Amino acid sequence: MTEKEKTAAQRDSDDKGPGVGPILRRLRHEKGWSLQELAEKSGVSVGMISQIERDLANPSVRVLTAIRRALQAPVSAVFRDVAPTHAEDPAEPDFVRRADQRPLLELGALRKELLTSSGHHSLQMMVLHINPGGHSGNTALSYPAEKGGMVLSGELLLTVDGREARLKEGDSFVFDSALEHSFSNPTNKLTQVMWIIGAVQLDRHL
Repeated sequence: MTEKEKTAAQRDSDDKGPGVGPILRRLRHEKGWSLQELAEKSGVSVGMISQIERDLANPSVRVLTAIRRALQAPVSAVFRDVAPTHAEDPAEPDFVRRADQRPLLELGALRKELLTSSGHHSLQMMVLHINPGGHSGNTALSYPAEKGGMVLSGELLLTVDGREARLKEGDSFVFDSALEHSFSNPTNKLTQVMWIIGAVQLDRHL
């Protein structure tokens, strides 16, 4: 088995780990909040949060974003670390993220791999793996940020402020995330997208 095949096999094994639920529960406990308090601050029902925390339900991107923002947690906080396939080099620059060390986030038909290196960054990069029929949720997303990216493979149906675009491999995009937006994979094949989120100053949206 080649090194590339070993890496893929290891990541497939890692993917079977727990979902985002335990991470959200830990973040809530660190705040000292009850389920009711988080529900009031996020606008997500107590029952839904409880199911998510117990990994009985996969949150949509919108629901996860609402919970994460209520917890004041960065995007990177909800990703699950994976064991690297090679020993880490203590001299490794902190601005590097190796391919076998990408934290994961599983949301049912949608999987995210974090590309941004460790530490606090206003720019977050990731790869979205969207299964056939997968989508961002039944309700549009909207919060202050800038988003951009490029379709690496497959096709992406992206809707921003009521305007729809069907993007193919190599097509790129940038938009204001404060505008209502959503995305889906309208095909019967896997879609992979480079996805970039950049924080913006709040006074731009006041």
